Amino acid sequence: MSTADKALALRSLYEAPEILRVVNTWDVISTKAVADLAETTAIATAGHSIAATFGYDDGQIPRDLMIDMVGRIAASTDLPVTADLDDGYDDAGETTRLALAAGIVGANVEDRLKPLAESVAVVESIVRAAESEGIAFALNARTDAFVRAGDRPLHESIADAIERGRAFLDAGATCVFIPGVLDADTTRRLVDGIGERKISVIGLPGALTAAEYEALGVARISYGPMIQRVGLTAVQDVAASLYANGVIPASTRALN
Repeated sequence: MSTADKALALRSLYEAPEILRVVNTWDVISTKAVADLAETTAIATAGHSIAATFGYDDGQIPRDLMIDMVGRIAASTDLPVTADLDDGYDDAGETTRLALAAGIVGANVEDRLKPLAESVAVVESIVRAAESEGIAFALNARTDAFVRAGDRPLHESIADAIERGRAFLDAGATCVFIPGVLDADTTRRLVDGIGERKISVIGLPGALTAAEYEALGVARISYGPMIQRVGLTAVQDVAASLYANGVIPASTRALN
């Protein structure tokens, strides 16, 4: 498929009645491992995991390294790829153009709880950049209303997320990503305030299942850095076993 076709395919996955399940990857081989599964309909990159791969803290990796890696990921699969592009790197429009040139057809871009008008302007710049390229870019506009909430009351975070989410959708975003461990009541209130099939969540420990979020009207679930952490846990566990005179498990598969 062309980049334009992949973008339309990704948008249709957001709009489908079934929740879009994306298992985040961080390099070519992790992408191939996930893409080989019949259930995989799209690839989402994990910015935190890509940064860690290069030795950077989350949000600190230079834009050129991030674009290079997500481009390699996009080139390794025929599936549509949506990328975590942090906060847009000071020029979200140009970052979007670079991502599109690399084969990326959707993105998460976070607001980091900057003033609402400033955050909306970032969304608008991304939408304009994609429109200028003729691509139906699927922007999953992220608000940190929960993860940067501090000690403010829950109801204030919900109200803030709803206000920001509505504003992002009005500015042309496809969906609103609200990371945090969201229980059923909180999720229901967010869906009521922002809209059915307009919210994206993350599957952290303690979160609901994908099926439960789907029943509440959520559009997408991703897993952020958790997939890499599961993999690194397995690496550390097998290393400890080998140091203790263990052997490589017979169930190990050749995925490269």
